[in-house]
Amino acid sequence: MEKTVGAHHACIRAALTPPPDIPEPTTTTLVTAESPEPEPDFVPPDGMLDVLGRPRRLVARTTERYEAVQQRLAEGKSLAAIRRELRLDHSTVRRFARAQSLEELLVKATNRTLKLDPYKPHLHQRWREGCHDVPRLHREIQEQGFTGDVQSVRRYFRPFKKPRSPRPKSPPAPPPPVRTVPKPRRVVRWIMTAPDRLPEADAAELKEIRTGCPHLDLTVRHVRDFAAMMRNQNAEALPAWMDQVKADDLPALHSLVNGFHRDLDAVTAAFATPWSSGQVEGHVTRAKLLKRMGFGRARLPLLRKRILHSP
Repeated sequence: MEKTVGAHHACIRAALTPPPDIPEPTTTTLVTAESPEPEPDFVPPDGMLDVLGRPRRLVARTTERYEAVQQRLAEGKSLAAIRRELRLDHSTVRRFARAQSLEELLVKATNRTLKLDPYKPHLHQRWREGCHDVPRLHREIQEQGFTGDVQSVRRYFRPFKKPRSPRPKSPPAPPPPVRTVPKPRRVVRWIMTAPDRLPEADAAELKEIRTGCPHLDLTVRHVRDFAAMMRNQNAEALPAWMDQVKADDLPALHSLVNGFHRDLDAVTAAFATPWSSGQVEGHVTRAKLLKRMGFGRARLPLLRKRILHSP
């Protein structure tokens, strides 16, 4: 699910981001020495851009590495040769080689959860209202539960130039509401949640996403059909479900179906029987705990006695 949502995160941004307003043509205004230059608008960053709308260095570096790895793969070079030529770690080269698209890599790189993320809407609103005092903004979000230091807030606003003192004019219009694009894990949680347990606001955004992206719409249908089969222990419907998934262009779900085919008897038994490996996993967890408690202080005979005699 995370791979599928990550590969189509551009569709999510397009579905949830309103189109920009086209300004009406106005008369040309001469800029004189007395009239200061207009200040740049504050743009809430979306992961790909900073607060001034400029591409982030992380995005440019990821794009450059992805294109370099894919180009050398097309030339028939091995991962080891690419690693030596680009001077990258082997796991990094393998990750760039296995990615289905550049969007999948950019989503993982630019949607990392930070402590400041829950408080960014408040910071955007206060900045638009004219409050550019970073220590004051830091104190405000501290009262809301923020535990980071003031430097994190200062770094967040560093790309934005400090505005000049406003001229005495009529009060500005209220700022437009900031609508943030949900992170891939949040969208995955919406899809994996039962429809009757999903809040109305989340269900409305998920509906917009499904309308804007046919691939994610098919994914939601397959996930909910799969959940219904598990809930009703309907193993007979599993082969038809796998055929439907294979007929759609969903590579990550194709990998899941291929794994089902390799171990179809066990998967069918998991659907049709009430048994699970939970009890065995519990004993394994207990054995690991006892082993780590005696690490460096005891040997196998004592570990054997503790596992056999402990409740």
